[in-house]
Amino acid sequence: MDERESKYLKARERVEELKKFYGNLTSYIFVIGLLALINYLTNEWRYAWFLWAAFGWGIGVFFHALKTFRLNPFFSRDWEERKIREFMQEEEQNGSRWE
Repeated sequence: MDERESKYLKARERVEELKKFYGNLTSYIFVIGLLALINYLTNEWRYAWFLWAAFGWGIGVFFHALKTFRLNPFFSRDWEERKIREFMQEEEQNGSRWE
């Protein structure tokens, strides 16, 4: 596999990640909006129970965004690749110690 094909596959993977996130976000907005409407029609905001679903699912959307947009500085893909290279270099220098 040449470098151009590798870049294409990485870009395609990234597009898939974005599509999944935006699909999740769209579902969140639609479903929470629908739940809010049902909540209003059934009790006119006397008890806003839809907020529990919005909060719970919102946490998931938040972490999905962190992963998709690579906002986690500690365990990002770049960090993983650096660590893999580091361990591979150590193994080359010291011989195989994980066998």
